[in-house]
Amino acid sequence: MNQLLIVPPALTLSMVLMAVLVALTGYGLYAAFGPPARHLSDPFDDHED
Repeated sequence: MNQLLIVPPALTLSMVLMAVLVALTGYGLYAAFGPPARHLSDPFDDHED
C-alpha cells in the first residue's frame, strides 16, 4: 500500500480548467447582479433617441 494515487495529467489539467471556468462564471454573475452592479450604467438609458 505504498503506492501513491497516480492521476493522469489530462485529468488534472481538465479539473483545473473546469475550476477556472466556474470561478469566472461566478465572478461574472457577481459583477452583473451583485453589489458592484449598482455602478453599471444602462447604455439604452444613456443614448435615448
